[in-house]
Amino acid sequence: MKELTTSIFSFEDLIQGNFLYVDKTEYIWQLVKPAKEMYFFSRPRRFGKSLTISTLKAVFEGKKELFKGLAIYDKPYDWKQYPIIHISCGDYNPINDTAEKLNLYFLRKIKEVANDLKVSLTVDDDASQAFAELMDFFKGKEQVVILVDEYDKPILDNITSPNIKEIQRCLKGFYSILKDRNSQERLLFVTGVSKFCHVSLFSDLNNLTDITMDAHFATMLGFTQEEMEANFGDRIAALADERGIDVVKDEIKRWYNGYRFEKNAKTVYNPVSLAQFFKSGGEFNNYWFATGTPTFLLDLIMKSKFDFSLSLGRPVSKSFFDAFEVTDLDPMVMLFQTGYLTIDRAEQRLVPYTQKVITEYYLHFPNMEVEESFNNSLLTYCTNVKKRDTQELMLNLVTAVGACDVDGFIRLFQSIFAGIPYSIHVKDEHYYQTVFYVVCDLLKLMVQAEVCTGDGRIDMMVSAGEWIYVIEFKLNKTAEKAMTQIENKEYALKYIKENKRIMLIGVNFDFNTGNITDWLKEEYHG
Repeated sequence: MKELTTSIFSFEDLIQGNFLYVDKTEYIWQLVKPAKEMYFFSRPRRFGKSLTISTLKAVFEGKKELFKGLAIYDKPYDWKQYPIIHISCGDYNPINDTAEKLNLYFLRKIKEVANDLKVSLTVDDDASQAFAELMDFFKGKEQVVILVDEYDKPILDNITSPNIKEIQRCLKGFYSILKDRNSQERLLFVTGVSKFCHVSLFSDLNNLTDITMDAHFATMLGFTQEEMEANFGDRIAALADERGIDVVKDEIKRWYNGYRFEKNAKTVYNPVSLAQFFKSGGEFNNYWFATGTPTFLLDLIMKSKFDFSLSLGRPVSKSFFDAFEVTDLDPMVMLFQTGYLTIDRAEQRLVPYTQKVITEYYLHFPNMEVEESFNNSLLTYCTNVKKRDTQELMLNLVTAVGACDVDGFIRLFQSIFAGIPYSIHVKDEHYYQTVFYVVCDLLKLMVQAEVCTGDGRIDMMVSAGEWIYVIEFKLNKTAEKAMTQIENKEYALKYIKENKRIMLIGVNFDFNTGNITDWLKEEYHG
């Protein structure tokens, strides 16, 4: 049984170190088979992008012996060696950054590549011109392979910085060097987390083929269910014990599978999470989120009053996936591009009074690992609940819900709000509703917020055990007004067919105190 690793991203080191490599070289063959091609490809972090870059590099270094036993080994390929310009922004540090410092950063990168290729550069102050000089050295001699990894890190790390437009201009100037040198490129492969700048940074590269949502490459990164079972079967069997192998498979799938990168594609596992799970002896935990959720994303979600339940319930069009500009930050797009949301399903819809059919896409959290970790981060961000205290809080809340202890349930929420520093209090009903929603979702209860009815919207519905709670929030009003709205609009009628007991709960917040001031409960009897 080969060893597992989550820290080695060099294809050569992986193979020579006898680590497990799930064969993805059929996709590599499809990339290198054309005589020349320019690709753009984005995937969430820790999904194998750097390993893909490293694998391409090994192919163009002519290291055929590394691929023995893999799909590409017997393909009709000449294994010719090419000069390779490999640029990775993985070590980029945004602290006190400016466009000038970014220029120096790329200048250093180009000098390192030039040194490896034994090319002497005369340009000593401008990264773009140094890049051009390096490319032009090979003009008329041989074609060059250009591999760019984590191209967007300087933008993601500066997205809320006042220098962001300067950073963008610097990047565009650097990459524009490729525009007039197409004939010199054997292959260009650019990868990163986002598609921010596929439009703005690479607008001059008209031949850049975006394969991010190409059906042919949808499972190039990540492991399908079949690949998971074929490569980790022995490890799964070792974990099965009395639970049974199918039970273990289902639990692993629930935790780590679920990413879909094209509407009809198979779902895939996050490779790092899966490997870390097996390395940890089968402990179900949140591995992908070890470095935490970006603060700017949490800022954006709260400031834009992003509503998860409404947004996840609504379809998006194909144009949703096309591009992302820093001047128009949309939380939904951002969550998708950074891997927190993925494609759940696609449905065809006939446009009324026309013969036109459009495709609508529905998104969701890919798996339990992502959903639980994201909600933990959001709860920590908008309250004073630390991640280490979340488990005990959830246990106490579950106990209260299971016993239909509404008073205990609400008092626990009071304790949450009481611990929020005054400096982050938000005088908005949506803020308090978001805290309720996130906590209840962490409880793994059936939670719906802003539920549509025939005569209005229910703020929240929570279903646990034999109970359904219908909850209405008010800000700076009274619990009586909240309860009156529930009764007058007959919100409970929607759930009568569920054959469960229904509890109506009216809750009032006071933004001066930053907490729940009163609540009413009443069991519905029809």
